[in-house]
Amino acid sequence: MNKVYLSDSGPKVSEAIYGFWRWTDKGLETSASIEKIVNLCLELGINTFDHADIYGDYTIEEYFGKLIQQKSFKREDIVLFSKCGIRKTSSGVTYFDNTRKYILESVENSLRKLKTDYLDIFLLHNIDKLSNPEDTAQVLFELVNSGKVKHIGVTNFTVFQHQLLESYLRKPIVTNHIELNLANTSAIEDGRIDFIKQRFSKPLAWAPLAGGKILNGRDAKSEMLRARLSEIGRKYEANVEQTAVAWLMQLGTLPIIGSLSETRIRNAASATEIKLSHEDWYDLYNLALLK
Repeated sequence: MNKVYLSDSGPKVSEAIYGFWRWTDKGLETSASIEKIVNLCLELGINTFDHADIYGDYTIEEYFGKLIQQKSFKREDIVLFSKCGIRKTSSGVTYFDNTRKYILESVENSLRKLKTDYLDIFLLHNIDKLSNPEDTAQVLFELVNSGKVKHIGVTNFTVFQHQLLESYLRKPIVTNHIELNLANTSAIEDGRIDFIKQRFSKPLAWAPLAGGKILNGRDAKSEMLRARLSEIGRKYEANVEQTAVAWLMQLGTLPIIGSLSETRIRNAASATEIKLSHEDWYDLYNLALLK
């Protein structure tokens, strides 16, 4: 798998990224299971891994850190992302926190759990509407200046939120993690894709298969998409999953793979070799736009 620059200021990442956001849903958070998936990703050329404090309350990062500590691979051969910003109260209320105290605590916790001295990218995991963007930008700059964070990113930001934070930063925002798939193309219509590209960056697409809806959804639109993906995929000797991911990648986005299935990880990785024709790409996009 090719490595590409995420932005004009770096870093270089694999064309597909593996994210651990689904792991807490399955109860499979063990060192052995994570090692198996990480080794598979490295075998396929995926060297970029996406973490967050909320993924198992740092437990996923802790298991991953053990692999680094065991020297299963060299730290310099992988690219590590981590995020913070989403929090939950004991009663289950979700809220967002971009305060200085929380950001600093989260980065220190991630570094300690991951057994590393630095994060290649640290991302704000949703914007905190109560935060002071100047204060948030200042703490992000301090983290970069200290060497604990190499680059800054954001997740689920609108164009205006992206612009607001970046106006206070002295370092570029290198990417925005956005939801994008054939069941949800809003990031194309509302300008987020264009804006990220305008910043000489590549957007990262989470939920590239709409949480499995494209593969298993029983609503009319999902079934239409699946049928068309199967029909078009036959031209490229590709299955539904490979074709759906190839459609995303042709837009210039990098998919974040979250599956625990070896087959699905292989399918997503192999999608990098598929180049749809203009006609086929727009055929799928026009179908995606149908209500």
